Order: sequence, then C-alpha cells, then structure tokens
Amino acid sequence: MSAIESCRTAALGGHVARCEDCAHTTIAYNSCRNRHCPKCQGAAAKEWLAAREAELLPVPYYHVVFTLPGPIAEIAYQNKAVIYDLLFKVSAETMLTIAADPKHLGARIGITSVLHTWGSAMTHHPHVHMIVPGGGISPDGERWVSCRSGFFLPVRVLSRLFRRLFLEKLVATHQAGRLSFFGEHAHLADAQSFAAYLAPLHKVEWVVYAKRPFGGPQAVLAYLSRYTHRVAIANSRLIAVDKQGVTFRWKDYRTEGRDRYKRMTLATGEFIRRFLIHVLPKGLHRIRHYGLFAKSACADNIARARELLAVAKPEGNPTATAVDPSKPACPCCGGRMIIIEVFARGTTTRHRPTTPTTVIRLDTS
Repeated sequence: MSAIESCRTAALGGHVARCEDCAHTTIAYNSCRNRHCPKCQGAAAKEWLAAREAELLPVPYYHVVFTLPGPIAEIAYQNKAVIYDLLFKVSAETMLTIAADPKHLGARIGITSVLHTWGSAMTHHPHVHMIVPGGGISPDGERWVSCRSGFFLPVRVLSRLFRRLFLEKLVATHQAGRLSFFGEHAHLADAQSFAAYLAPLHKVEWVVYAKRPFGGPQAVLAYLSRYTHRVAIANSRLIAVDKQGVTFRWKDYRTEGRDRYKRMTLATGEFIRRFLIHVLPKGLHRIRHYGLFAKSACADNIARARELLAVAKPEGNPTATAVDPSKPACPCCGGRMIIIEVFARGTTTRHRPTTPTTVIRLDTS
C-alpha cells in the first residue's frame, strides 16, 4: 500500500520537462512500478504486448478459463503461493494432455496463462485465463494440426481431468507438509479431516469455460491488453470516496442485461482489505507460458509453426515502434519535450509548471 500511496507523487521524485517550441513546462513524478498498482500497469502491458506481437500466429485463438471451486479457494487463501502454482501447472497439464490425445487434437499446443484472483466485487475468486492458438504441431513436427472450426477441446473432458489431477496433486502436497491451516480450517492439518473435506469435490463439476475464437490476431492483442496486467480494481471503476467509504462499479454475473452493472459501497477498511488479499506472494509469476510457448524453445517452435503454416515472419514490430509513452509530446503544441531538471525523492523542484490557459469548473450542484 505504501508504494501505491506514493506513486506519482513528490515522495518518489521525478523530472521537469519543457517544450523546445513553446516552452510549455510540466512536472512528471516517478511511478512506483509495483505490479499491483492500477496506475502503473498500463505501460507495463504495452511493453509486454510489444514483445508478444511477433509471436502471434495467423490462426484462430481460443480463450479458456479454469476456476477453483469454493472449498479449494478457501485453502488457497491461506496457501497462496502453493495453490496458485498448482493451479497454473495442473490447468496447463490438463490442456497439453487432452490436446496431445489423438482422439481430440493430437498435437503439441502453446498456452499463455494469466492468473486472476478476484471477482468483480474484489472477493477471492482464483482462476486462470488461457489464450491458446486453435491448433498445434504434430508429434513428428511435420505438419500443423488445426482444430475444428469454432471448437477447440471438449470442456467436459477438460473439467474431469482438471479435477482428478488437481485433487491428486493437492493430496500429495498435503502429505508433503507444504500446506498451512489457520482458524476454522486448522483441523485440516489432519490427513483424515483433509480427505473428508475434499470428498465432496470428487463428485461436483469443476468449472472450465471456453469462449468462441477471437476475430483475429489483433483481437487477441486487444484482449490481452485488458487482461494480462489487470489488478483487482481499476481507477476507472471508482465512483466516490467519502465518510461512508468507497463506492465502485461492479458486475453481477448472475444477472443478465443492464441490471448486472451495479454499485457497491464498502467501508474504507473493508475496501483496503479486499484489495490487499489479491497482492501476490513475492516472486510468484502471474503470467506463464507452456507447451510451444515455453520460453526455453519458444522462438524455435514459433518459427516452425510459421513454416508449417506457410507464412513469413512479420517484418518490424509496430507496437514496439509506437510512440514511447515515457516521452509524451507537448500537450500545448505537440512539440518535443526536453527534460530540464531531475529531482530526488522528497525534494522540491526549482521550476514551476505552466499555468493552464483553460480553467475546468466542476459542477458541485
């Protein structure tokens, strides 16, 4: 929270820039660069997307979501690093296994996985979003195997394997003493109690959701820009902060139509608590790549896929060569801004920003 509170304030220092044409002067404060800060993730997402653009293949892409059931999410709340890592690995293993099965696709696929731990109301709701090309490379590496039009892999089959693999690995993790339990879940440290707790989960359906394919590679990029670096709540959803608490917009997925968009007001302490439960353990990567996209051989696999698809490697990198957001143009005339002063944390600048020529008045009636 201290990083977010200090973000883009004098507490972190910054620089003064002046337009070389009209002398318009601005002050820019440094960002905290914390991966949970809503203000810092826009630039991080653009940089990440620029690197991913060259990896896109000219095939339909599918969106698959693996969600942990409520009782497992409760265990994850007290064991974030272990359970989130398990969610990543088991969901990826499930996809790779079913895709490799000749009865379904019979190919090696590539996966980009993104961890989200929240629902729209910032409750604890761990799930993994996957972006997957609609096909893969055959086991012998000699051809590209495309999935059926509009259909990637059977959701029911994915769900059953995901459930079995996750419960098996979760029990093994418990036996290895890698799980901790507190409060009302303290009794789950006992093996028999833990087995009894998991027993009902062998019979219920686990949610695996597959969306229709994207319109094309650019649609994939647009989607990823909204999902990869998202945090529990964006500034755009905040409506008011007052003595009553924090009011924000949220989406009720159980309701259809316009009525699903609602407002919620939480006491300030509760709002901060909900935000902080989605701070990831230090060192836990929330974006991971599997199969053909595993970093050890990603470049070679993509090159081979392009060869099999008979498409050339895209020239240049439009996203990467776009205007650098760290060097904005002059807001007054569009000219080039030159840094004329850099100031350290907690110090004041010698220069003053240009006074706005237009005053924006807020209607307080």
